[in-house]
Parts: sequence; structure tokens; C-alpha cells
Amino acid sequence: MASNEIKERVSALRESLTYHSRKYYVEDSPEISDYEYDMMFAQLKALEEQFPELYDPASPTQRVGGEALDKFEKVTHTVRMDSLSDVFSFEETEDFCRRMSEELSSVTYSVEPKIDGLSVSLIYENGELVRGATRGDGNVGEDVTLNIRTIQSIPLRLPEPLSLTVRGEVYMPRAVFEDINAKREAQGKPLMANPRNAAAGSLRQLDSRITAERKLDIFIFNFQDGDLYSDGRIPKTHTETLDRLSELGFKVLGMRTVASSADEVIEHINKIGAARDGLAYDIDGVVVKLDGLDDRRRIGEATSTPRWAVAYKFPPEEKETKLLDVTIAVGRTGVLTPTAILSPVRLAGTTVSRATLHNIDFIRERGIMLGDTVCVRKAGDIIPEVVRANTALRDGSEREFFMPTHCPSCGEPVSFDKNDGAALRCTNSACPAQLSRSIEHFASKGAMNIDGLGPQIVELLLANGKIRDAADLYSLKVEDVETLERMGKKSAQNLVTAIESSKTVGLARLVFALGIREVGEVAAAALASRFGTLDALSRATVDEISAIENFGEVTADYVVDFFSHPQNIALCRRIEEAGVLTVDNSAPVGDLFAGLSFVLTGTLPTMSRDEASALIKQNGGKTVGSVSKKTDFVLAGEAAGSKLVKAQELGIRIISESDLLSMIENRSV
Repeated sequence: MASNEIKERVSALRESLTYHSRKYYVEDSPEISDYEYDMMFAQLKALEEQFPELYDPASPTQRVGGEALDKFEKVTHTVRMDSLSDVFSFEETEDFCRRMSEELSSVTYSVEPKIDGLSVSLIYENGELVRGATRGDGNVGEDVTLNIRTIQSIPLRLPEPLSLTVRGEVYMPRAVFEDINAKREAQGKPLMANPRNAAAGSLRQLDSRITAERKLDIFIFNFQDGDLYSDGRIPKTHTETLDRLSELGFKVLGMRTVASSADEVIEHINKIGAARDGLAYDIDGVVVKLDGLDDRRRIGEATSTPRWAVAYKFPPEEKETKLLDVTIAVGRTGVLTPTAILSPVRLAGTTVSRATLHNIDFIRERGIMLGDTVCVRKAGDIIPEVVRANTALRDGSEREFFMPTHCPSCGEPVSFDKNDGAALRCTNSACPAQLSRSIEHFASKGAMNIDGLGPQIVELLLANGKIRDAADLYSLKVEDVETLERMGKKSAQNLVTAIESSKTVGLARLVFALGIREVGEVAAAALASRFGTLDALSRATVDEISAIENFGEVTADYVVDFFSHPQNIALCRRIEEAGVLTVDNSAPVGDLFAGLSFVLTGTLPTMSRDEASALIKQNGGKTVGSVSKKTDFVLAGEAAGSKLVKAQELGIRIISESDLLSMIENRSV
């Protein structure tokens, strides 16, 4: 048993480590070196291992993660975690302030940065952190407590035994994101798209040890419920709650201010916007909300958003940089796409050195020349694109760009597409670039879902003559794969097993996997449902396909053209002979949603969109890609975008994941 002296030493180490962790992670004012901190941490860990009876769940050593989970459990929030209504101009911001002034005699606003991350709730009981949960659809989220505990700036124990719920935004610091991507690039792994996606993916790791390695952080931006003071005092303003939460050890938002007019609100929005580039984290806007808590209760809530707050969203960030060169990529359907090679520039959270130029018409319309200074932005804050050239900065060294006359992959002549005059296409079906990408597409998640068959493995299989096309995948043996670079017997066995498992995914996924132009997952499912077998589909006419709802003659022509080529028919025959299921196995198990159409948007709390779509189809419904007057339901999750806005404008019924599950369980719409 541990002596009193050991207990006192452990207690002192925990207290000191907790203090210095707060100074480093919350206050950004470290008082000791990393080495000194690490030595204390190592000593504490050794003592806890030697004397397990001294275990404490709030010890600093309990932040490293533990055993992996099989799945995340659902959590029903005691306080609904609403999203905010977005505004995109100062005029809309002024309208919000005017509405508040008309309903309240005196108004003050809290104006604060909108962190671009993942919203979570933290629940404390008697001062102990007992649960961390994602927002999900606002009503139901996921229990990510083990992962939340790895975030150093979150207190595991409060200095007072209070029971409360707070809300915060988990994010990945820019420096951490850049470091992770640099390592992934060196390892030949795909890069993370942006810090927000990286944070969301890291927080939803089933293995909390991986989350711990990702060095996530958090800002607490709202007091949800409970007691902030042990003497029962009730806070009167949002600002008061954040100041109190800071006293309790939470990392709260900086750069926030209290404003009393629309002019002051807009002034601070501009101030935050001007500081955006220099921040250590990404923000995508500014939140404007009533500071008075009684004022919020008077104004009340709308259906899914509070009426007392809005989120001003920044316009897409644009930066100027030099266009150094243009390279040509050949897609899986043979389209030649020009890509701009840029002098690296920081843009919307990442360093950008490449951007799409779409096609030659895009280049000509904008007068873009090699050597130009160009303006770059991210479409949807994700895909970099060149917006325009700054012709005023030309010095005469710029050169006009011309698309190639021959495919850079196979050397065959290229031609413009008859249905899309701007698209230059290689029609050589044996083109190496197309072959590699078509096999990657065949194995992708939405298609045959062959886990482990990524671009590098496909390249190795082709380069070593193990496969010539997708059908050859089904003849691979473990011994064919284990000799490849970076592959061993276990990895080879896993890949061959995944290939075998893909045989039963059904006709809809197979049709999508074939890579027919303009045929996405929804169109593939419709074709599978209409024709029932791959053989019947291969003999379908343009008129028969065009008769399917939402199909046009151009897409129908692409389908018929695909099956008119002998090599494609031979490929399909070999796939079927390999034992791949070529009949439709997606017949609905019920007709609850018969005749009803759904649009899915945002991130659902416990299901992927594919899983939700499959559930809808199993109950007789269908999913479509865009919102229209014919849409019956919009299934919205976290970070739902323009589709949700359009649904609200059209008065279409918006449901959450929990609403969908309740409808199915109760057999009622």
C-alpha cells in the first residue's frame, strides 16, 4: 500500500501538472519547459503504475486514450444543441439588430469569432467530467467522452463541485494540421482536406489513442445548463457566464466584445475579419447574439434555430499568387483537366499550391496566361480554383496556354466531347491513366467498397502485371499480393477477403462501379431497380432509360454507348463469371415511404449518408441530390448547407436522424 508520503507526492504532482497544463494550453503562458513538464509527468505515471490504488480519473495521465470502442453510443441531449441562422451581408446583420431593437427596450450583443470546428457538449457532475457528446442533429449526438478526455485544455475536474453543461467547439490548430499533412505526404498517404474535417474525423476515432495524437483543442462558447455558482447565484448575461467559466478553468473565446448597436457589431466583425489570417485556428464567420439571458428568453426560439442570434459568414477568402505552370490530369472517363501550379499561398486554413482550371473555355473566358498573377479561392471552402488574372501586373513575359492535341498518358489523339464542347477527352479505353482511375473508382466506398484497395495498391498491381482491368481483381490470390512493395501476408489476406466480400454488394453498386458517364449512385440505383439484372440493362434502349424519372436523353445515351463497346460487355461478363452478384437485391422491405423523395444534407450523428439512404430505400422511399418543390423531406444533420436553406424557403419538411428513425419505428410519416 502507498504510504502517506507517496500519496502526498502523487497529489502534489497532479496539482502541479494540472496548473502548468492550464498555463500552457489555456492561458498560452507557460512557466516551465516542456522537459520539466515531461519529467514530472513520467514520475507521476510511474508512481500510479506502482500504486494502482491511487487511481484518479481526473489525473493528467488519463488523457492519453485507452482501449478502442466497437461503436459510439447515442446520447440524447438534455438541452437541445441548436444551429444558428446564417447571414451573408452587413444588410442582413443590420436587419437582425433592427428586429431585436424593435422587440426590446435596450439591447446589448455579444460579438465573437465563429470557430470552424465540431460542436460538442460537456457534462460535469459534482465537478467531474462525466460525458462529452457531439452535436449530431441537435437532439441526439454521439458519446465521445474518451476522446474528449484527450483534449488537454478541457478540465477533467473543476475547482468546485458544480454540476453543469457547457458547449464548445473542438478544432484542430493550424500548426497541428500542417504538421500532420506534412507527415502524411512523406508517407504517401492522402492529405486531410482542411482543419475542420480533420478535427471532425479525429474526434470520431473509435481508438482514443489516435485522437490523443491529433492534439485537438477547444473553445467553450456557451453555458447550457446547471449551476455556475455554489451559492446559487444566477448569471444575467452571456458575458458573465463566459467570465465565470474562465475562472473555472475552461478555455473561452477571445476577441469577443459587447456591442450596443448595429454599427458597433459591424465594426467588430470587420476587426475579427482583419485578424483572421493571423489566428492559430480557423474561423468561418462571426456570431452575433443577445448578451442578456432574460432578453433571449423573451425573443425565444424558431423551429430549429434561436431567434436571438445569427452567424455572419465570411465571403470566400481570396488571395493573389503567381501561376507558375499548368499540368494536365487524365480522369477515369478520359477527360483532360488543366491544373494550375501556383506559388504556395495560405488560403482558408491550408497552404494551396494547386488549383483547378476546369477546361479551356474557363481559361479563355478569364484571359488567364502562364506567368500571370491570379486570384485564387476555395469553392465551398474546400476545392481551390483560379478566379481571375490580374492583368494590371503583367510585364510582357506571360504566355498563352494551349491544351495538348494528344493524351499525356497514352499519346493517343484527343477530341472535344460532342455533348460538352469544352471537355477535351481521350477515347482510348486502354489509356493507362483511365485504367488506374477506373479501377480505383470500381473499388471505392460508394461502389464495390473494397477496403484497402487504394491508388497506391492499384498502381502496384498494374505495374507488376497482376491485373489488367477490374475483373482481374476477382482472380487475385494472397500469393499474388503479398510480394508487392509494402504488402505482407496479413495485408494481402485482408485485401483478398475484401475483394471476395464485394461480390454480394448488389447490382446498384456494381452499375455505379462500372464508371458509366453521368451515372452516379442515385442514377445507378434507379437503373438497377428498373431493369433488375445487368444483362437486361446492357440491352436497354435510349427510350427505355429516358423514361425513368429524372433521366435525360444525354445520360441514357451514355449508358447505351457504354454497353455498345465489346470490351465493356466482355468486362461485365467476366465480372459475372467471377461470381459477382449482377441482380438487384435492394427491393424495399416496406412501403412506408412509397412515393416519397428525400434529400440528405449535413453530417448525421450516428449514420453515414449511405446508411441513411439505404434505410430510406428499404422502406420504399428514394433519395435525390437536389431540393425542389417535388421534395418531400430534407434529412438534415450537422453543418447542413444551402440545401437546408432552400428547403426552408420552399417550406419543405425538415427532419433529423432521430425523426427518421422514429417514423420507421412507429410506421408513421
